[in-house]
Amino acid sequence: MKTLKTIGALMILIMAISCVSQRKYTDLQSYSESCENELKDIENELLVAETNLANEMNRTNALEKQMEYFKSTNTDLLDRLSDLSVVSKSGAESIKKSLEALNEQNRYIKDLTSSMQRKDSLNLVLVMNLKRSLSEFDDEDINIEVKKGVVYISISDRMLFQSGSYRISQRAEDVIGRIAQIVNDHSDLEILVEGHTDNVPISNECMVDNWDLSVKRATSIARLMQNNFQVDPQRITAGGRSEYFPKETNETVEGRAINRRTEIIVLPKLDQFFALLNTPLASTDD
Repeated sequence: MKTLKTIGALMILIMAISCVSQRKYTDLQSYSESCENELKDIENELLVAETNLANEMNRTNALEKQMEYFKSTNTDLLDRLSDLSVVSKSGAESIKKSLEALNEQNRYIKDLTSSMQRKDSLNLVLVMNLKRSLSEFDDEDINIEVKKGVVYISISDRMLFQSGSYRISQRAEDVIGRIAQIVNDHSDLEILVEGHTDNVPISNECMVDNWDLSVKRATSIARLMQNNFQVDPQRITAGGRSEYFPKETNETVEGRAINRRTEIIVLPKLDQFFALLNTPLASTDD
């Protein structure tokens, strides 16, 4: 009986011990699982932290590259600005001279245009006065026109001279006197007298050829203007052009009659005209 009680007590003790061990095991297992979960959480947090760190490092590297680019760009810009500054300083005087030259040329063009307008107006007045003064003479013998910017008075030889002669007729004195009166009113103009012939040869004791005839006719008109009508001889130039500047063909009687003529050309003083042309150009080249 006593033995049965002892066995029962042992069994109860074994069962108690067994229950305690099973509980501890369960507790340990739960603790282990909890630790594993915490480790996993820590690992996840570490992965997230590493990813964030990598991203931040990438951003830092990108910013550093941008900083280097900006530094390089700024240095390049500063170099360019420095070069531009040097160019501007070295070119400023040249640009200034160019602008001054352009202004000088502009003034020259304006002056020249104004002079040309004055000359054209003067030519118009001369033509009107000459035509009014010579209106009673035949238009076939006297032609007045503006060519190449100057006034041409073309007078046929039959009005001025006898055929083959350089002696002036009485009628010619009337014509030349009226022309002289008008040109004397404009002392700033010069007079060019040109003699022209046809191509029919001439040779006598007074003249060798048509060159002689054209020159002697021109000097006869120049002398008449000076001696009889007080035109300043310093304003007069006389020359002959022989048969080499015809207005019409020399193959017809009518054409030869037109070519035998004396032309009185009224033009501005050449020294003043060339001074107007050359002075601005000389200052522009400096």
